[in-house]
Amino acid sequence: MIGGLFIYNHKGEVLLSRLYRQDLNRGHIDAFRVSVVHSRSAVRSPIVNIARTSFMYIKFNNIWIVAATRTNANVAMIFTLLNKILIAMKGIMSKVNEEHVKNNFVVLYELLDEVLDYGYPQQAELGALKGVVNTHAGLKAAMEDFGITSLRSRSPSKEPSHVTSAVTGQVGWRREGIKYRRNEIFLDVLESVNLLMSQGGKVLSSHVAGRIAMKSYLSGMPECKFGMNDKIVGDSKPDNTTSDFHKDDKKVGAIAIDDCTFHQCVRLSKLHTEKAVSFIPPDGEFDLMKYRTTKDVFLPFKVIPMVREISRQKMEVRIVVKSQFAAGLFGQKIEIKIPTPKNTASVQLLCMKGKAKYKAAENAIIWKMKRMAGMKDNQMSAEIELLPTSEKKCSRPPISMNFEVPFSPSGLKVRYLKVFESKLNYSDTDVVKWVRYIGKSGLYETRC
Repeated sequence: MIGGLFIYNHKGEVLLSRLYRQDLNRGHIDAFRVSVVHSRSAVRSPIVNIARTSFMYIKFNNIWIVAATRTNANVAMIFTLLNKILIAMKGIMSKVNEEHVKNNFVVLYELLDEVLDYGYPQQAELGALKGVVNTHAGLKAAMEDFGITSLRSRSPSKEPSHVTSAVTGQVGWRREGIKYRRNEIFLDVLESVNLLMSQGGKVLSSHVAGRIAMKSYLSGMPECKFGMNDKIVGDSKPDNTTSDFHKDDKKVGAIAIDDCTFHQCVRLSKLHTEKAVSFIPPDGEFDLMKYRTTKDVFLPFKVIPMVREISRQKMEVRIVVKSQFAAGLFGQKIEIKIPTPKNTASVQLLCMKGKAKYKAAENAIIWKMKRMAGMKDNQMSAEIELLPTSEKKCSRPPISMNFEVPFSPSGLKVRYLKVFESKLNYSDTDVVKWVRYIGKSGLYETRC
C-alpha cells in the first residue's frame, strides 16, 4: 500500500519522514521536492508520478502532507487517509503549521505509527487515537502547551485508557472511561442551497446539500437514537417517548432525501429494521450524516433583474430582491453580485436598504445588507455609462447571491434525539440538548 509518508514545509525541507517499506529511500524524498515543491511551473494535479513512484499530497497552510507508493494502490482511500491524518493533527495541535509540527514531532511520529502498519491503514479516528497516543509526556504535554486544555470543562476526566478495546473493539471511534460533569449534545443542521433561475423566474435547477454536525460531550458509552422527517426514517419514533423538539410532528411534512452517507458509528442494520438512526457517538465533533435533496426545495430569496439599454453608451439596471420565508425570521450576511459590462466607464447607484458599491477590479456591483426580514422586498437601481466598443452584443453573466438563514431550505426537521446509558446513573432527561438550523447559499444564481 503506502511506502512512505512525508511532511514538507513550503521551502521543500522535510519536517517528518516515515518509511513503511524498503522500496523507498532518501532519493524519492528529494525527487518530490525538486519536481513539485521547487517546480517553477504550477503543478495542478494532486497525483504526481516520478520514476515509477506515485506521490499523492494535500496542502494546508504552509505544509505539504505526502504519501508515496510504488504499487497500484487505491488512490481514493489514500486521500481519505491523508485528510484523516490532517484532522488528527488538528486535534493534537492548536495550529497546523511548520512551527507546531517541529515542536510536536515526537507525538506526530507516534501518531503515524498508530495510523499505518507496514503501509496499511489501521486506525485514523481522532477519538480512538487520543487514547492510544496519549503516553506519558507525548500527546498530553503537546495539548497543554498549545491550549487544548482551554477546554478543561469539556475534557473527560482522567481515566486509564483501554488501548486494546479502542484498537480492536467494535467501537473503535470511542474509548471507554469518558466522564463529564455535565452531559451535553449539540446538533447542527447545516445546509447549502444551490439554484439556477432564468430571467423570467423559472427554476432551471435546484438542490440542497446538507450535513448534520454533532458535538458530543457524554459520559460512558451512550446509545443515541436520532429521528427526522425523512420519508424512510421519519415514520418511526422512539418507544414510549415523545418528540423533544417538535410537539406538532403531524404538521411537519416528510421530505425525500435522494442520497445520504452516514458516519461509521451508525448501525445501518437498525436503520432498515427499526427505521431509526441508532449510534454510539464519538467523543467531540463529528459529522453524523451528509445528504442531498432535489425535490420541494424552498428558495429563501428571489432575485428579479430588469435591464434596459437606453443607448449604446448607457444602460439601466434595476434589481429587486424578495425574501420568501416567514416574517418572524431574518436573513443575514446578504450579498448580491451584479456583473457589469467590460467596457463600463462609471456607475451611479441608488439602493433602498444596505450599501452598494461598484468594484472595477471585479467588474461588478456589490450590494450588501446585514439583515433582511421575511416577506419583504428591497430594490437597487444603477445607471451604467459605457465606453465605445466594437462588440455588437455584450455578455451578461448571471447574478449571484450569498446569504444565511436560520432554517433548513430542504425542510428537514429534527423530530427527536434520545440518549440511553445503562451503566451510568443518568437518563435522557439529564442530558442537555441543543439544536440549530443554518441555511446558506451555495451557487445561487439568476440569469440576466
